Amino acid sequence: MPPRSKRKPVPPTTDVDSSIRAEPKTKRTTTKQFERIDNLFEAYTNKSLDMIDPDGIEALCKDVNVDHTDVRMLILAWKMNAEKQGYFTKDEWRRGLKCLGADTLPKLKKAMNGLKKEVMVPESFEDFYSYAFKYCLTEDKQRSIDIETICELCTIVLGSEFPSQVNLLTEYLKIQNEYRALTMDHWRNFYRFFKEVSFTDLQSYDSSQAWPVIVDNFVDWLKEKEKTI
Repeated sequence: MPPRSKRKPVPPTTDVDSSIRAEPKTKRTTTKQFERIDNLFEAYTNKSLDMIDPDGIEALCKDVNVDHTDVRMLILAWKMNAEKQGYFTKDEWRRGLKCLGADTLPKLKKAMNGLKKEVMVPESFEDFYSYAFKYCLTEDKQRSIDIETICELCTIVLGSEFPSQVNLLTEYLKIQNEYRALTMDHWRNFYRFFKEVSFTDLQSYDSSQAWPVIVDNFVDWLKEKEKTI
């Protein structure tokens, strides 16, 4: 039997020591992930602007097989919290792709296919719905959006969930002459109206519940339209 060592035994490794030793690896992993995300960003960047511009977004759409008018592109912008329509900064790109766990093109392509699930939770959808309006405010101090853009946005954001309602609303908006642009309050109330009011008979609509005038007018138009059918 070998003689016993006179040195004190090494104390067992604690959980704290383990986490300290693991931290550099975690940092290295995060650094590598951001390097890959940045490399992907550079593939679509306008070098003179140091951001992804509309041409870069068009190329991105082609690579992930998603049309630029697809709601998933708007959800991607929401995940990035992109401020300027048609442009992604490096910080926005990093934020969005890190959140999606997508640091390569194949991963991003796969994440794009599941983006609609990101807004299925009511609270998430309401946040996304408000963001969609703000994302279309392209000028400083702009507070309203023109009717044509509102119709397009309504179709993109709500068309799959409320197809008949959206078709009727956009039809009405295009023929009415009282409003040339609509505000965030109008936008939010369209979604509320679709959720709360049955279009089969409109009996659940109560005009005393502080609806915007344009919604009251829309209901009157629907009733008149029903009489002619």
